[in-house]
Amino acid sequence: MSVHHHYWQGSFVGDEEAGRRLADLPAAVEAALATELDTETVLAACDALSAALCDADHAVHGRLAAHLPEGEDPAVLAELGALLGRRELTRKLRRELGDTAPGRLNRADPRETVYEAWAPVGLVAHIAPGNAATVAPLSIVEGLLAGNVNILKTSSADTLLTQHLMAELAALDPSGALAARIVVLRFPSSRQDWLRLMCAPADAVAVWGGEGAVEGVAAHVPAGCRLVEWGHRISFAYLTGDAWSDAVTLGALADDVCLHEQQACSSPQVVYLDTEDEGDVFAFAERFAAVLAARPPAVGAAATDGPDPAEAAELTTTELMARLEEHLGLTRVFAAPDGSWRVMADTRSPLTASPLHRSVWVKPLPRKRMIATLRPMRRYLQTAGLAGSRTDIAELSRTALAAGVTRVTPVGAMLESYAGEPHDGVYALQRYSRRVAVQTDPALFATTACLDDLARPVVLPPPSGPLLGKEDVQEPARRVARADAELFFRSGGSTGAPALSVFSYDDYDTQMHAAARGLLAAGYDPVGDRTANLFYCGAMYGSFISFFSVLERLGGVQLPLSAGPDHRATAQALIDHGADTLFGMPSYLWQLLHAEKDALRAYGGLRKVFYGGEHFTPEQQRTLKDTFGVEVIRSITYGSTDLGPLGYQCTESTGGVHHLHADLHTMEILDLAEDRPVAPGETGRLVFTTHARRGQQLGRYVIGDLGREIPGRCPCGRHAPRFELRGRTGDVMRVATYFLNHRRFLDLAGENGGHRGELQVRLDAADARERLTVRVERTGATDPERLREVFLAGYPELRSAVAERLLDLVVEAVDGASLDRSPTSGKLLAVVDARR
Repeated sequence: MSVHHHYWQGSFVGDEEAGRRLADLPAAVEAALATELDTETVLAACDALSAALCDADHAVHGRLAAHLPEGEDPAVLAELGALLGRRELTRKLRRELGDTAPGRLNRADPRETVYEAWAPVGLVAHIAPGNAATVAPLSIVEGLLAGNVNILKTSSADTLLTQHLMAELAALDPSGALAARIVVLRFPSSRQDWLRLMCAPADAVAVWGGEGAVEGVAAHVPAGCRLVEWGHRISFAYLTGDAWSDAVTLGALADDVCLHEQQACSSPQVVYLDTEDEGDVFAFAERFAAVLAARPPAVGAAATDGPDPAEAAELTTTELMARLEEHLGLTRVFAAPDGSWRVMADTRSPLTASPLHRSVWVKPLPRKRMIATLRPMRRYLQTAGLAGSRTDIAELSRTALAAGVTRVTPVGAMLESYAGEPHDGVYALQRYSRRVAVQTDPALFATTACLDDLARPVVLPPPSGPLLGKEDVQEPARRVARADAELFFRSGGSTGAPALSVFSYDDYDTQMHAAARGLLAAGYDPVGDRTANLFYCGAMYGSFISFFSVLERLGGVQLPLSAGPDHRATAQALIDHGADTLFGMPSYLWQLLHAEKDALRAYGGLRKVFYGGEHFTPEQQRTLKDTFGVEVIRSITYGSTDLGPLGYQCTESTGGVHHLHADLHTMEILDLAEDRPVAPGETGRLVFTTHARRGQQLGRYVIGDLGREIPGRCPCGRHAPRFELRGRTGDVMRVATYFLNHRRFLDLAGENGGHRGELQVRLDAADARERLTVRVERTGATDPERLREVFLAGYPELRSAVAERLLDLVVEAVDGASLDRSPTSGKLLAVVDARR
């Protein structure tokens, strides 16, 4: 029975089958690219695999540990897992491609209908190095993050770790999109026919190794195909006069030399001194030799493997040649009797490669000659470890970079790295991507922020796990890691005690861009609109700050006034600065417009109102249009403090109808009493799972709102699901054995009673029975008795409760300022339950 050494798009196959499929590789690539791969699919699967690799007791960890190379420490799996976590990969995406969803065609400038994105090059062929367990899988993950189909060759001497690791990753994606984009083959480089079949249809070929390895692959790279070389590089340390006499600096330099036995490209092979004096070079070499001599011998795999025969011969030859040149006064050699380390002082400056295994050259190089000396080797330079004063570091960094170095670090940190760091002077994800653009007719696409919204639905991993309530989310929020807790908000407290929400700045930025796209869809014009931001500010309340950020990202003209008690001053600012668009809470805007009715009507410049947190009733909207000349009245966003923006309106949306921010969240609508989906079109509890968050897991969060799904595709053309808000679970009152809904009172008052003001329900416990008081804002046409008749006639459950003498119904007209509101947000409290 043949051994299946190859992983091909979800299954393990043998040589014969792999050869047959290789011949049809172009067709397989075309089929895979015809399917969509959302970045979130990659991130979710990688994050799940990361958790498994970091848990030594996890079944996946155990299965993969069996495929590690002999003698390899299983801790390498945890190291790999740390690199595959959401935090690291989203940071990498942001650094390299500028966004966590770089493949979406968003506006390059919100003020123009030009859309740009990073698109996959297509097929990336990866030629992995031998004896580097983590390089191959990480290379495939980079290709997946860029959206590519990936075919990778491992050495015939390698274990099947990469194949099985990729199989585990693909298994964590139920859509199958990842599996369709992964092929891992194991064969020797001498099998040139397979190598040619791999490279022929490729759009980019990534190869690790020296010049010989690169040349061998380059022969098979077709014209127009990118050759991405991750070849061998040379690194060096550079010490100024003050630094080379410092014992701490010498110890740090020895750390860089001994870590990984100089096997990393960033390990120093040469130590340059900022001097022309040969005596300085010899004296330093002797001192540094003493430091190396005190270091413990290599341990683990480095000690077991040691130099192979070819490497041992190179070590011996290099040392003997250096000793011969001692007679010419050019060199001086300091070496361990057992050959475990050697320091070779050389009076000549040109860069010389080290034979590694704790072998170091020491050379003079005055900074004025650094560029002339190093630039001829610029193709091979990587890291310069610098030691000196602050001014020295600044000056030498610029000089080293001009000479061809791609990376500068402190001495002692040459082998350290950070998430998203460029490799050999480039970002890998950009090498595996194309920057693409689509120009459109501004008249046709004025409200389209993302072209993909019109092309296809977003596919996110399905929600899973238990339902979460506010308390389930609040307690973890208090324990969010410091690195993820960068921005704190509190809710307005309109439905209970204010709740804390914690964000990283990256997550906040993602959400503000999403809210900005939603605002464009609602008809906001960042070029023509002059906006007054009239949301409440202070006490850690987020609305004003958030919409300041949204307008900043849109490049819109903004008057950051905030909601204040001096209505006259606010109205005068609107008039003086020509504001034509208002952002704010309906209750505050309603008060402002009526308090300064005469001045604002005379001004006549208000055209648009975007509101949030509450709703304008149809009658109130009619008043805004008839009295103040407002033309557009739409929701600015539907969201919550903890989840961020959840939905947005388009120009076809009315009332409480919103599109889901489907690139951020998935939505379920569950029965009011049972944790099961409602029938299509029925009202239920809205449950959201957010995918674009770091630090906090907000899965299946019962937000407290009611809604129903709107079937079919919206006339605006967007594929994002639509839903209609139907109030809050807290607005449903259990009164006198009946369930009554605040929204029903509001609809009846407006539609049948002609009421255009605000409305609040208050519940009190009386001696004989409960009392329900409907408090309505007093207007010129307000008639409490008429409204009471409307409520009883139009609400059968209310009528029964009153008829059965279980409930007293009172309707009273009050000034709008006397209605109970949240002290933080100014939001009207829909229901005030004073019974408890």
